[in-house]
Amino acid sequence: MSLTHYPTTYLVTPALLIAALWLDRLLGEPRQWHPLAGFGNLAHWLEKRMNRDQPPWLARLSGVLGWLLLLLPLIAIAYWITHLPYGWIADILLLYFAVGARSLNEHAMRIYHALHAGDLSQARHAVSMIVSRDTQDLNQTEIATATVESVLENGNDAIFGAIFWFVLLGGTGALMFRLANTLDAMWGYRTPRFLYFGWAAARLDDMLNLIPARLTALSYALCGHTRTALHCWKTQAPTWYSPNAGPVMAAGAGALQVTLGGVAPYHGQIKSRPTLGIGPDANTQHIQAAVALVQRSIWLWVGVLALAFVMTGFMHA
Repeated sequence: MSLTHYPTTYLVTPALLIAALWLDRLLGEPRQWHPLAGFGNLAHWLEKRMNRDQPPWLARLSGVLGWLLLLLPLIAIAYWITHLPYGWIADILLLYFAVGARSLNEHAMRIYHALHAGDLSQARHAVSMIVSRDTQDLNQTEIATATVESVLENGNDAIFGAIFWFVLLGGTGALMFRLANTLDAMWGYRTPRFLYFGWAAARLDDMLNLIPARLTALSYALCGHTRTALHCWKTQAPTWYSPNAGPVMAAGAGALQVTLGGVAPYHGQIKSRPTLGIGPDANTQHIQAAVALVQRSIWLWVGVLALAFVMTGFMHA
């Protein structure tokens, strides 16, 4: 079969994916006027007006309505724009805004350099930018643990989940996933304020993450210590409180052969969490290793998706 007869449409998705990842690597997140920051401000404004003292059933209904009010108009606009002439440009930009690979790398390495220099104060401040736990009294091991956990989990939330939905639904899918994930990060807490209002945001994010999280866990396993990662995934993931973070973090910890989980301070209280992984406690070097694991997984996804689309093209040529 001559390559001149190859249906080039099957190369479009990998090309757009590579372009968006290249744009993220080149530019990183916008320093000002990031669309997700604007969306977060809007979500905070809406939550303050809708999440009032009300019965549990009404709080859940308000949370569902708030989720729909925030996402449906933006998803509809994205779908319309991506179907205009030259809509592929919008697809690239939407995935670029949804993916945060460079930002995740920069945040993690900022903590790494602070720990390497022995500056615990700066490390605590830096880690507070990417985790929800209390960071003011964390020691070096706890900071490293929090950072590695965040890198592994955000590898799924800020990179692979967006890529998965982009492959299925284009830029509209990437936007949908990232906005839903943002609402989960803002509303999905089991605190008195969000227990009922944030229920829909947490459950919908779980649904959207069901397949991407397991693909991310498999990627970590293939790009690290595979046997250990698969064993930790099988035996430890069910013990974790999140059905999607469990496989991702257990497989990632096994792939790095490091111990994660354990006690951590949240909202002024010490929370006892199951142990994930195997091996020594996290240290500074494990931060670098986690960043490298995510980067290898990105290359794996790009390679597999490109090969899959090429093979599909040949089969339908």
